[in-house]
Amino acid sequence: MTGPNLLEVDRLRVEFPTRRGTLLALDEVSFSIAPGEILGVVGESGAGKSLTGAAIIGLLEPPGRIAGGEIRLEGRRIDNLPAHELRRIRGRQIGAIFQDPLTSLNPLYTVGRQLIETIQTHLPLSREQARARAIDLLRQTGIPAPEARIDQYPHQFSGGMRQRVVIALALAAEPRLIVADEPTTALDVSIQAQIISLLRRLAQEHGAAVMLVTHDMGVIAEACDRVAVMYAGRVIEIGPVQQVIHQPAHPYTRGLMRSIPTMDEDRERLAQIDGAMPRLNAIPPGCAFNPRCNDVMPRCTQERPELTDAGATRAACWLHRAGGPQ
Repeated sequence: MTGPNLLEVDRLRVEFPTRRGTLLALDEVSFSIAPGEILGVVGESGAGKSLTGAAIIGLLEPPGRIAGGEIRLEGRRIDNLPAHELRRIRGRQIGAIFQDPLTSLNPLYTVGRQLIETIQTHLPLSREQARARAIDLLRQTGIPAPEARIDQYPHQFSGGMRQRVVIALALAAEPRLIVADEPTTALDVSIQAQIISLLRRLAQEHGAAVMLVTHDMGVIAEACDRVAVMYAGRVIEIGPVQQVIHQPAHPYTRGLMRSIPTMDEDRERLAQIDGAMPRLNAIPPGCAFNPRCNDVMPRCTQERPELTDAGATRAACWLHRAGGPQ
């Protein structure tokens, strides 16, 4: 990791206006990613992980809207850009990898045509040069015999190979930031490992910043440098991946870690966090986790904690605030 942060997200708020009022889906989310760094974003379904990625890419589904905060890419603010300017940045400076490769690939076009068109949209290359780059990208992403396979259609590739094609598309214009939303979820373990290895190589060799959205702590542990844990639309803990995994500071993170089975423990039942994440229209006052927390105290139900230093990580928990529990 070198130089200043490539991506900076500062107090990002995303709202969804409805007939019954406005739902706050992301509540002052802040983090940064340096060149060559992989930041994992983890949490239960509905925590706001994918929504954060969509806001950064500029692909929020209406009526969702950015209602506050800033997103800066290499120092330039991008959250307030017109749609046509954001389209130029998306693909050229920001690459996106989605969970289902079938939604990212056009079944009527060959893989080569899709790669070549993407490359020529963003880079000043002739068709022959773009085709050569497309073949090289397929080779880099581990697709065998790319000279032959470039003229095949998506349905002629396996799920793992289609995901590699999607990664090749995301890399076509040599983006500085890659947002990968559950890129390994539908793949078997051996293919997962290859995709993780590929993402790490991209970060290390090309200096790209990677935001890896996942619910899989195994993927986080294997791939990431730092991890941000989200709950009910907020980042509740962030820090180096080994510290967050082995010395979690937030009660929710501790619960997540305890729920992961280990090979060296003989347990009949997995530990669980009682209750469920609140709906957007029913987020409790104070800390949103307080109804499920074993360490809850009066202050937790009244005041919302901000991220603060908590040993090796930063956690939004009153246990770690100056003055301690009250």
